[in-house]
Amino acid sequence: MNIANQEFSNKFKNMLKNPSLIILLILIFISLFIFIIFPLLKVFIISFTDNENNFSLQTYKDMLSNDYMKQGFRNSILVASLTAILGTLIGYLYAYTINRADIPFKRFFRTIAVIPMVFPPFIGALSIIMLFGFNGLITAKIFGIRTFPVYGLWGLLIAQIITFFPVAFITLDGVISTISPTLEDAAFNLKATRLQVFLKVVLPLSIPGIASTMLVLFIESLADFGNPLILAGSRFPILSVQAYLQITGMFDLRSGAALAVWLLLPSLIAFIIQKYWIGKKKYITVTGKPNTSQLKSVSKGAKWVLFSLCMIVSLFILLIYVTIFWGAFTKIWGMNNEFTLENFKYVFDVGREAIKDTLTIALTSTPISALLGMIIAFLIVRKTFPGKRTLEFVSLLNFAVPGTVVGIGYILAFNSKPLLLTGTFAILVLNFIFRYVPVGIQSGISLLNQVDPAIEEAAYTLGANDRQVFSKITLPLIVPAFFSALVYSFVRAMTAISAAIFLVSADWNLMTVQILSQTDSGRLSEACAFSVILIMIIIIFISLLKVFLKNKVSLMNENFASE
Repeated sequence: MNIANQEFSNKFKNMLKNPSLIILLILIFISLFIFIIFPLLKVFIISFTDNENNFSLQTYKDMLSNDYMKQGFRNSILVASLTAILGTLIGYLYAYTINRADIPFKRFFRTIAVIPMVFPPFIGALSIIMLFGFNGLITAKIFGIRTFPVYGLWGLLIAQIITFFPVAFITLDGVISTISPTLEDAAFNLKATRLQVFLKVVLPLSIPGIASTMLVLFIESLADFGNPLILAGSRFPILSVQAYLQITGMFDLRSGAALAVWLLLPSLIAFIIQKYWIGKKKYITVTGKPNTSQLKSVSKGAKWVLFSLCMIVSLFILLIYVTIFWGAFTKIWGMNNEFTLENFKYVFDVGREAIKDTLTIALTSTPISALLGMIIAFLIVRKTFPGKRTLEFVSLLNFAVPGTVVGIGYILAFNSKPLLLTGTFAILVLNFIFRYVPVGIQSGISLLNQVDPAIEEAAYTLGANDRQVFSKITLPLIVPAFFSALVYSFVRAMTAISAAIFLVSADWNLMTVQILSQTDSGRLSEACAFSVILIMIIIIFISLLKVFLKNKVSLMNENFASE
């Protein structure tokens, strides 16, 4: 206990020598409390009160006695669990094939694997209806089937897997690529078969990454709102949708908050397990030797089986997204598939303000979110101060919080003075800043851990302060992480729906809400046109950002060379 107190005292004394650091930390902690902790507290508080604001468990008693709501919780856990298992399985298949099999078209497979990340998360659901619904291209037009169960478990599960499979692939690709091939060489030299090498060497070393990926997909799936809203249907209730309907349809904030707490708890438990238990169980096997095992890890027969499976998955993903582009140029999908540009005219007539609002909000929140992520990452990795672990946990907490919970929390927290923000531009921007800052923090922490602190220490020795070191030394060194944070924040701000649908107003609307509205009205072609414009905006932004980053790196190299 004395040692702990001494350490705290030393940290506090060091902080007092740097008042600018104290001010920065105070501002960050206040911001995190107001825009992350406070809304969650409001959700918990209102769910435990009655109409007179007295403590009460009646709302939970009502929920627990409602079979439909209990079924929604079970369905949510079921879909999240199946998505985690199947999404991780497909992601591992993809990653293993690309890293350990000598197959053609590897660049094509990698491109296909990340395509869903730049599309709105519910586009897969829209496309599944167009392909397998009542007037679906495949079910109705090709096979004459009009009773395919597209609404419910199977349609929703397909959409969820397509949406979150890229997360599994990216994570597991990194895991498998860092497993030293010399371990497999040693096993082969001991006369092990390929199957034994996989089961005894590769798979055990992948277990921490697999477990972490499954938990991440569980959290992402449980938090998803767009796909269930389109595909779940009334016979297959999902908790995130039910919480939304309680508030917007029944105007029952307490029941919506109670359902949000139900939704939050399993997500939070999975996040803590993933972050603080499984996240530490990693095996490092990189030796620096070239990969000489790639050609013999997989037999010729297995290679073509793996290639075929990856090709089937890739073609299905392509079909999903090509359908969206095709649908945007048809008059009435499923009824009149003649070519037309009227859908885009309709979008710019009806949705012009939504397009402008979405761009304004995304372009405002993106740089702030990315920069805040880099600052917090710098503080966590490079500074010593009391409450560092608290700062890290709270700043990453929004990763585990379902968007539905965040949206309900913001309604409750910012619906009265002195923080009356409901319906304003500010509430949407603040939501996006603090909702997506965890990705910038994670990227910044990962890259800073690879940067030698001696570089920054040299600047301090020459008399630089924290602001100069961060802006002149650290930030240029972590440009790739900053770029990743910018891309992710912009894409998510453009495609967000779960929290944002609670926060839009007559003055500020979003394209994603328009897409959902068109889908609900049965105007699938118009929804596709909205989606195509949204996708084009995202692609243009990423392309411009890449050009800027390339020029920035070139300029930095020139400056270093001249010095």
